[in-house]
Amino acid sequence: MLTTILYYCFHIDSRTLELDKIEEWAKINNLTLNRGKSTEIVIIDRKRKCHDIQPSSLPDIRRVSTIKILGVTISNKLSVNDHVSNIVSKCSQTLYALTILRAHGLCDTALQAVFRSVVITRLLYACSAWWGFASSSDRQRIAAFIRRGVRRGFCSPDLPSIEELVSDMDDKLFNCILSDKHHVLSQLLPPERHCGYTLRPRKHELCLIDKSRLDEQNFMFRILFKDMY
Repeated sequence: MLTTILYYCFHIDSRTLELDKIEEWAKINNLTLNRGKSTEIVIIDRKRKCHDIQPSSLPDIRRVSTIKILGVTISNKLSVNDHVSNIVSKCSQTLYALTILRAHGLCDTALQAVFRSVVITRLLYACSAWWGFASSSDRQRIAAFIRRGVRRGFCSPDLPSIEELVSDMDDKLFNCILSDKHHVLSQLLPPERHCGYTLRPRKHELCLIDKSRLDEQNFMFRILFKDMY
């Protein structure tokens, strides 16, 4: 069972208490909290001019600089560079497999179907969660890999750009959230706006809320302000 606990800096002193509660809950449900397999990561805003003092380490829990959550690797500086490197490396292995399939006589149409269903799907996995934290070099690296697939004939040349593909994924997820009030992310939606006029068409009727620089990287804020200006 995977359990993730998030703390703000002003709640950092409650870490030990929360862990004790989880350990107590685990015992009640015939489970065991394995501290040897547990890790802690301290997220730091790399663009802040001043840096807070690192909190003390938790007993028997290893502190790491990167962590993988549901297949997405993030660093303690909110960078997804390692995640991009991992997926590009795995997709490169798929290109080798496609080369072998071509040598055995698989046609280009079938190769492109495999590329779309395997490589593109892997590149877009959970993209709404991590795309906002990807740097320009990360995005260029993914786009360059897709161009490599086009040059080798594995990818259709009329495939939309990675930015367009991610935008489509964001829209689909947002529409699912809007249409299903029981969606797990619906609680993050702001209230609906109530006004009698509309200056320009919008994709939603939700209030726009204040945002910080970090908020702009999160999916919910990115999609709320999409095409607003």
